[in-house]
Amino acid sequence: MNFDHFLRRLRAIWRPPMFQGWGKKHRYFEGWYYKLISADHQHAIAVIPGISCSETGNHAFIQTMDGIRKTSRYEEFDLAAFTADSQRFEIAVGENNFSDNQINLHLPHLSGSVRFLDTVPYEGSFLSPGIMGWYSFVPFMQCYHGLVSIDHRLEGALMLNDKLIDFTGGKGYIEKDWGTSFPEAWVWTQCNNFEHHERLSVMASVAHIPWLGSHFIGFLAIVYVNGKIKVFTTYTHAKMSLDLQQDWVEMSFSDKESHLTVKAWQKEGTDLIAPQKGAMTGKVNESIQASHEIRYQSRHELIEARGSMAGLEVGGNSRILLKQKQNK
Repeated sequence: MNFDHFLRRLRAIWRPPMFQGWGKKHRYFEGWYYKLISADHQHAIAVIPGISCSETGNHAFIQTMDGIRKTSRYEEFDLAAFTADSQRFEIAVGENNFSDNQINLHLPHLSGSVRFLDTVPYEGSFLSPGIMGWYSFVPFMQCYHGLVSIDHRLEGALMLNDKLIDFTGGKGYIEKDWGTSFPEAWVWTQCNNFEHHERLSVMASVAHIPWLGSHFIGFLAIVYVNGKIKVFTTYTHAKMSLDLQQDWVEMSFSDKESHLTVKAWQKEGTDLIAPQKGAMTGKVNESIQASHEIRYQSRHELIEARGSMAGLEVGGNSRILLKQKQNK
């Protein structure tokens, strides 16, 4: 790694949405997840641009999912087709452009532009740059996670095959992952389409985390409501419980001030390609038509809400999440 790449990676630590992989060429992936839900809930699209670097070769990609028709496509590009701005979050894969305020697509089956209005970024601090807190500084983590926009409105349209889809008035969400591989097991869910709550967004995740020759069960959850963000996570010493059933998942998180319970019901999902040692050779099934029930109580408010068009993944050997110690 040359000195310029080192400086770019160092600066990027405090800006998790930006490209983190300067100079990475082996056993590395990085991908951004864009979720777009139309106002009438008749269309649910996920767009995932990224790069894959492994022993079998390096390439850039754009993976797309139609959550209603339950289809996906994986478009592969030369790695040279991937470019990233070193000062702000802007990336391109060929003629396709991505940022925190819009996407512009020119794929054979999906094209057009969608803008993001009233985005809600996750603002970290010097000692806690992103949602992963001080773990952001640990150089050997298997997978890092970042939040780009917790909630925003959409404006624009995409041509899917031969049909024009108007996303104006719909809702969006953006996050990202980077590292070597997805975890051995994880549960992830996200929703920001709740009845009677225009600006409510919830994301929750539990995962098996390798750590210094051992492992622990890590977790994080966020609630965005009334213009404020509440975080429950491993490094803040919050508590977590998890229940996995065939048709639903329930996660509860608590600390001294607040409590959150998220129950997500499974819907038939779509198979997506996932990273393993940098190579896009794994597989995960994701639904973006799951339903949510949440209960969030703090010192000042109680919110009980039902949501729809939720993202839900139960990946890997998820049963091990129930058997291990849940706090490091």
